[in-house]
Amino acid sequence: QFFVFCHGLLQLSQLLVSGYLKSSISTIERRYGLSSQTSGLLASFNEVGNTLLIVFVSYFGSRVHRPRFIGCGAILVSLAGFLMSLPHFITGPYEYDQSVASMFSNTTDLCQPGVPGSRGNLSDAGCTPRAARENHEVLLVMFIAQALLGIGGVPIQPFGISYIDDFASERNSPLYLGILFSVTVIGPGVAFMLGSAMLRFYVDIDKVAGDDVQLTNKDPRWVGAWWLGFLVAASLVAVSAVPYFFFPREMPKEHLSLFFLSDFPLVLLRNLRHPVFLLVVLAQVNLSAMVAGLATFMGKFLERQFSLTASLANMIIGAVNIPGAMVGIVVGGAILKRFQMSLRQCSAMCVLGMFLCLLLAFPLLFLGCPTQKVAGVTYSESSEFEHHALECNLHCNCPEKAYNPICGSNDIEYISPCSAGCRVVNINADNNSVLNYTNCSCISENGLAGFAKPGTCGTGCSHLFLPFVVLSCLAGILASVSHTPSFMLILRSIQPEDKSFAVGIQFMLLRVLAWMPGPVLYGSAIDTTCILWEKKCDRKAACRYYDNNLFRQR
Repeated sequence: QFFVFCHGLLQLSQLLVSGYLKSSISTIERRYGLSSQTSGLLASFNEVGNTLLIVFVSYFGSRVHRPRFIGCGAILVSLAGFLMSLPHFITGPYEYDQSVASMFSNTTDLCQPGVPGSRGNLSDAGCTPRAARENHEVLLVMFIAQALLGIGGVPIQPFGISYIDDFASERNSPLYLGILFSVTVIGPGVAFMLGSAMLRFYVDIDKVAGDDVQLTNKDPRWVGAWWLGFLVAASLVAVSAVPYFFFPREMPKEHLSLFFLSDFPLVLLRNLRHPVFLLVVLAQVNLSAMVAGLATFMGKFLERQFSLTASLANMIIGAVNIPGAMVGIVVGGAILKRFQMSLRQCSAMCVLGMFLCLLLAFPLLFLGCPTQKVAGVTYSESSEFEHHALECNLHCNCPEKAYNPICGSNDIEYISPCSAGCRVVNINADNNSVLNYTNCSCISENGLAGFAKPGTCGTGCSHLFLPFVVLSCLAGILASVSHTPSFMLILRSIQPEDKSFAVGIQFMLLRVLAWMPGPVLYGSAIDTTCILWEKKCDRKAACRYYDNNLFRQR
């Protein structure tokens, strides 16, 4: 029982490391200027190390000191977690464009007609070869960490489960495995809640004094302390690893003779030719690819569609969507047990669940709003406006790449105070934050120069947020009802002696066909809907504005 407790704790903290990355992905994109394709590849990269080794490790399972192997794997996972946070410590503080001269820079993005020539690019300061090298190092470190995370995770599940199954009494074994399974489902939920808590802190909480931070967490330039969660999760894994070095080896009775390798191709073909097995696994692949993509980018979607903070988006996913999926899995299992279903009834239940899920998910296509009006990006009143837009801030000599969104009193968003022609910034003396911008030549109201508030105008979609969350949660519950019956279809339709092997093939196919490509495909699709890219040293970095309708539909 102590082993089961330790293993539950270890699996939970291992999932915290891998799940936490998904909760902070939109923040890491913003901090290091990554496209969603790159961040999607990063998020699925741990599957690479995992897939390469899982077959070997499962095969050697009965010949090694399993607890000690689990302990070593856990130490690798913990190392990977600490490595993930390393980029924060090897790069300088996060820099963003400001209207107020500060410790970072004495440049400002206000309209300053007197200043001759273009005032250079605020963001180009970071274009030295050193900065470019720094960015490569960051990516390299994170990809190595993800690969290590995958490799370290290899022995944890198979060895733990077989160890428990060997030494638990036949009666208790299902109970223990059920406990572990529920932990693996709770894990991602806890990870998103951890993300929600950490992203409320400013990223450079350890490098700058609180008074120098002029952003609130509602600002589109806000970057939360993404690295803190990795330190927390990695420390938890390190603590959970300790007991494993003290569990006995106690070899089980079963002997795995070497006929296994010579029979390998035969068994493989026999299972792959099995129509039920193949169809069910392909169905699971389609569903899992969607789950993998959603888990990675759902937070980002909520942030953009409904103008939420990253912290709130994670809170919703961790407290509503993931528990919903858990409820679905439990309900599916309960129905199976209660009605003792045949295989045909199992498949009917899967089909019904999927069909109802589709019905509920269909309205989600329409629950959202277009991107807010952004002057010169998504919006121009007329040809006259185009002309006016050029005229009204021409004398300002704006830095090209300034990004400090403000919302005009005319409900149009401007990329920076300078592009709205604002000459004056009013500061709140108490906490050093910006109150508003005035004297803005591009925002005219009744012939007078208008004013603007800092931050984005938002999509005005908040009234659709609740229906979206309710529908997506219900759709998730219905989809996950088919989880247990689909497993039953596989386990009951193949020959008993092939059971563990078939499950191995199934997970292998899920990894290669769903978990790996899923986030990358989703990320690429999201990238195609971007309408304004941040430029870093003449290369595309993170996306500033998406076409929200396209983002939602694709």
